[in-house]
Amino acid sequence: MSDRKDLLRRLMRDLGLGETVQSLVAGQLRDGAGGAVLLEDPYAQIELARYADCGAALSAEACEAAAAAQKEWVAGHSAAKRGDVMQDIARAVLDHHETLARLEALVAGKPIRDCRVEVAKVAEMFRYYAGWADKLHGEVIPVPSGHLNYTLREPLGVVFQITPWNAPIFTAGWQIAPAIATGNGVVIKPSELTPLTTVALVRIAEGAGLPKGLVNVLCGLGPTTGQAAIDHDAVRKVIFVGSPETGRRVAVAAAQALKPAVLELGGKSANIVFDDANLKHAALGAQAAIFSGAGQSCVAGSRLLVHQSVHAELTDMIAAGMNGITLGDPLDEATEVGPISNGRQFSHVSAMIDGARNEGAKVRSRDTTPDTGYFVPPTLLSGLESRATAAQTEIFGPVVTAIPFADEEEAIAIANDTSFGLAGAVWTADVGRAHRVASAVRAGTFWVNSYKAIHVSSPFGGSLNSGFGRSSGSDALMEYTSPKSIWLDSGKTPMIGFGYVS
Repeated sequence: MSDRKDLLRRLMRDLGLGETVQSLVAGQLRDGAGGAVLLEDPYAQIELARYADCGAALSAEACEAAAAAQKEWVAGHSAAKRGDVMQDIARAVLDHHETLARLEALVAGKPIRDCRVEVAKVAEMFRYYAGWADKLHGEVIPVPSGHLNYTLREPLGVVFQITPWNAPIFTAGWQIAPAIATGNGVVIKPSELTPLTTVALVRIAEGAGLPKGLVNVLCGLGPTTGQAAIDHDAVRKVIFVGSPETGRRVAVAAAQALKPAVLELGGKSANIVFDDANLKHAALGAQAAIFSGAGQSCVAGSRLLVHQSVHAELTDMIAAGMNGITLGDPLDEATEVGPISNGRQFSHVSAMIDGARNEGAKVRSRDTTPDTGYFVPPTLLSGLESRATAAQTEIFGPVVTAIPFADEEEAIAIANDTSFGLAGAVWTADVGRAHRVASAVRAGTFWVNSYKAIHVSSPFGGSLNSGFGRSSGSDALMEYTSPKSIWLDSGKTPMIGFGYVS
């Protein structure tokens, strides 16, 4: 497997990263000062590299660099110029499209076909927010006092972003683009397990004209590197994408520092199929909803709610289709589903399947998996109640729990019988029912006769254990700006309620 290590070094050199994993601070690649962090190939199950945790001192340097660069980004670049730079970044990302996709596939274990799509979407994110850069404005408010009252939307200053291992470059673009479009500096900490494409993305952006130090990448651990950034005085807001458990810790740390947060957390999304739906389309949609990306998606359709009259037919269709899915090396063009991204998550998913079996679930899985890699076969669980552990806990793997329902009211009740509120879908030929269900199910994103259609122009986020705040669309611009209200007394005599002049 030494050829995979050689490939990693070659890809890193091609992207200007050298041959060791380093943080990017003030435009310079820097070694950390903490304990060793391992990068593992989830397919070959070999060590790809080791690097030192960034640590508190370098984290502080990154925050200070972002603060200095942010002032120049706003003072030295008009809003239109900032948009021009972001357009150049989008083009530069596409110039490195294949190299970025291959690096992502190798380290994160995502199929190369998926990685190519996600890199293209990152370019799209920069293009989209580039268009917004010179269109942010306030409003004039007709206050009754006779003042001229107007508002401005100002950048926060420096924001700290924490992104996950399941979609590293996608979530990096998802967060960085709106932050810099609104005039902020950024310190971003990707998962310690998948930091490389984020570093590469920012290096490419700097080569395209992004001021050095405006976006800094910390390669390291949450309790050390991440905590130091949250505590730094320059940081004005914290954005976290990841699990509810870690999100709670991040939210507490931010609150203790009196800083607001945006949390984009997990989900246990209900994919609802009525008896009048096109079952072939619904089956294909259900497979894509849970098996694509090896189920490692916050919006995965992990609860399949099926009308009792077609429950057996639909689940049989899905189970039969599992053997037609191609599992394999993420770098192989034919691979549709790669391995679980890391050993810890593989153990969690495997334990959840075992637990469901012990609770009485009927477990149907794909017959075979590759001989190497953290592979969990596409799996369908049936025979469980809505309150079963597997139906309530985010598994974050290619495992779907199928639950029958009798009517529309029960379907909605089961869909909302969870502590999450991120996404959901309904499959039906009844337009009225589609709108009723979409309105009644608690979800920040909801699809009708489709699944996983996401675009940077549309708001994304959830409620309850799925977090709070929005991280795309024009709503994200509000998360990265602060309104300022300005009052100008236009009268001949100032309206001063109380004063003293000697």
